[in-house]
Amino acid sequence: MNKVIVKICMGTTCFVMGASDLQELTDIIPEKYGDKVEVYASTCLDLCSSNTESQAPYVTVDDEIVSKATVEKVIDVIDRKLKNGQK
Repeated sequence: MNKVIVKICMGTTCFVMGASDLQELTDIIPEKYGDKVEVYASTCLDLCSSNTESQAPYVTVDDEIVSKATVEKVIDVIDRKLKNGQK
């Protein structure tokens, strides 16, 4: 079984726009999902530069980009991926 990989952007823009709140995912994810999901903090995901209108903070869940990310939005994406049997 492949793991779901979650990357939280901790670049300056994302951090200022709320990624600091997303750090709690590093505690929630292992508790909730065990070894099915891995979470990493990234210095930058280079997503702000590809959008003319910033929608920070950004998180990626596998290859899916979550813009204006919140803990709830990220958990919803993970749940959907696991429920759909993608992982």
